[in-house]
Amino acid sequence: MTEPAHEASGVDAALRALLADVLGLGEARAAALTEDSGLFGELPEFDSMAVATVLTEMEDRLGIVIDDDEVDGEIFETYGNLLAFSLRKVAD
Repeated sequence: MTEPAHEASGVDAALRALLADVLGLGEARAAALTEDSGLFGELPEFDSMAVATVLTEMEDRLGIVIDDDEVDGEIFETYGNLLAFSLRKVAD
């Protein structure tokens, strides 16, 4: 099921703000992320310690619950993967 455009853009904006805050990227770097932008292993700020914080902030800011068995490395490969995962969770 496709998300309404306003909901998808809201999740996108919240996710970019979250990454800017948690990783210290700043608004400009977060805004420049594309669907293919690499995250874990590509951004020096996105290390294993940041993963837990990002997941916790996603739950808080997006009002979702993320179970441990839902988390795998693929989610953090690209911004597009993280956004798609976030949109699925918001839709649940």
